[in-house]
Amino acid sequence: MSSYPRLLQPLDLGFTTLRNRVVMGSMHTGLEDRAAEVDRLASYFAERARGGVALMVTGGYAPNLEGSLYPGGSVLMTPRQARRHRRVTDAVHREGGKIALQILHAGRYAYHPLGVTASTSKAPISRFTARGLSEAGVRRQVEAYARCARLAREGGYDGVEIMGSEGYFLNQFLAPRTNQRTDAYGGTPENRRRLPVEVVRAVREAVGPDFIVIYRLSMLDLVPDGQSWEEIVALAKEVEAAGATIINTGIGWHEARVPTIVTSVPRGAFVEVTARLRPEVSIPVIASNRISMPDLAEQVVADGKADLVSMARPFLADPDWVLKAAEGRADEINTCIACNQACLDHTFAKKTASCLVNPRAGHETLLVLAPTRTVRRVAVVGAGPAGLATAVAAAERGHEVELFEAADDIGGQFAIAMRIPGKEDFAETIRYYRRRLDVTGVKVHLGRPASVDDLTEFDEVVVATGVEPRIPDLPGVDHPKVITYAELVRDGAPVGRTVAVMGAGGIGVDVSEFLTQGHHTVDSPLSVAEWMAEWGVGAPDASRGGLVRPAPAPSPREVHLLQRKSTTIGKGLGRTTGWVHRAALKAKGVHHHVGVNYERIDDAGLHISFGEDHRDPQVLDVDTIVLCTGQESVNGLAPALRGRGVNVHVIGGADVAAELDAKRAIKQGTELAASL
Repeated sequence: MSSYPRLLQPLDLGFTTLRNRVVMGSMHTGLEDRAAEVDRLASYFAERARGGVALMVTGGYAPNLEGSLYPGGSVLMTPRQARRHRRVTDAVHREGGKIALQILHAGRYAYHPLGVTASTSKAPISRFTARGLSEAGVRRQVEAYARCARLAREGGYDGVEIMGSEGYFLNQFLAPRTNQRTDAYGGTPENRRRLPVEVVRAVREAVGPDFIVIYRLSMLDLVPDGQSWEEIVALAKEVEAAGATIINTGIGWHEARVPTIVTSVPRGAFVEVTARLRPEVSIPVIASNRISMPDLAEQVVADGKADLVSMARPFLADPDWVLKAAEGRADEINTCIACNQACLDHTFAKKTASCLVNPRAGHETLLVLAPTRTVRRVAVVGAGPAGLATAVAAAERGHEVELFEAADDIGGQFAIAMRIPGKEDFAETIRYYRRRLDVTGVKVHLGRPASVDDLTEFDEVVVATGVEPRIPDLPGVDHPKVITYAELVRDGAPVGRTVAVMGAGGIGVDVSEFLTQGHHTVDSPLSVAEWMAEWGVGAPDASRGGLVRPAPAPSPREVHLLQRKSTTIGKGLGRTTGWVHRAALKAKGVHHHVGVNYERIDDAGLHISFGEDHRDPQVLDVDTIVLCTGQESVNGLAPALRGRGVNVHVIGGADVAAELDAKRAIKQGTELAASL
């Protein structure tokens, strides 16, 4: 018997059957935008269909040029384009999967001057003002949706998903925030609903009765002047009547100031919103957002809160997610940690989306872990992300691998990161690697620093010994009130009521959040209710958009965060996550100091000044000073090994000690293993 009987149960849609209740949600990879990459896109989807997903949804394709996200962005407008899609859909069908094309009209989120919307306006995430449409212009958009859906069917798709959430075009007609019209498409809730209902009806007429039509419904806008709950329920019922097969959950607009999918959002945070809508309609409803492992997905379906579960980034992390769950191997799933570093951040930089914990995602035809023809003895020194990725990938290829780690456990910098509030999921990566080491037969030596003599008999030696905190050359840096970030987070060094954090890069920001979160730990993270209070998320009917006044818990400490640069603190953080960290620090009252010179440390505290002329000298009278002043590579082995004629590879932090970069480390390790 399966451990996930409800999740893996087929779903009969009348004209077709889904093999289980798992949907791979839409993610824009960037491959959609380039016709020459269609075979890479086909391989990407085929691998996930082979892994057991019932239904996949593509990245968004605009129905016309006005609706495209940016110049050259993906569109589906012609039969010639549809024929090219056959290479994708045929590849999926050969693996037993089903695939739907997402029709996404950007509206005022378009990053080009052709954008159109309900009422002339400029979105805060675009520098272009979108033009309000005439009634005739609205009708042309409806026709474009219908044409796109018809072409999707010609291209071999099993269905389409109409994107009606996240603040895109249809959502812009639904919310008073962006719809100030007084004609047939505005002025009243019924009129604001007219466009999405007409789109669903036109799409259904274009594709016929035996074709999946998903409507992605914004169930919680999370912006002022969004939809009311009554309007959302009414729209769901009208969308069903217009011909939708399934309703998918959308949460939040892209311009919302509430995070919805980053790692600090508790798992399943928005399931109750879906559960509240489900009794209002008679067609299947999909739950989404921060559902990453089978136990939670099974519970959602078994408890009747949704009929299906949509996961997007978890299938970047592990294309075999469903297969592993079905075979009782859930402990082998490479869990998405919701970091956004290689997926959404890449998308916004117009790079191919991939995955920090699985760099093969989006590169299936380029980064291949084929069985080796020549088995080699490989020693990996260091069990942080770089070393673990190398050891596991090399063993998967058939090499004989031994892993040496000086500490008593694996994880390296991830073992520190997972203790930061909101980054508890990083522990899942360590769990995954621990299991893979066992499954692939890697011989692991813990608590054993590797010597040169230990390593000379190996064919290949990989030095992945990581970094150590850099200690600045500062008078008084050896004062008893000074500790490093590793001593604080990993070792549990005591800290006082007032703290200065020296260095405001990613580590300094993490440490400041660690210091201001009170009793929450990796074993006791924020509950959904606590998180919602922190960010001001209420019940769906609490207000338009579901927003209430935030009520963050007070910080147990007074924290000063300092950096030498004069730029805004957190400016170098990830594009899609940096604002979340900055908002969290502001909510906790963290004091920011920029353009700082560190003068000295003594019993009075941390002496600082500002600017090149060292003006405005002052003393921060703090109990504790935490050093987040960079890292230095730990790499004493490589030169000695090379001197003995050993074939050595240096990767990860041992190679480059700049701001900790697990994305680069895991990618380096995987690529190295592929080349051995």
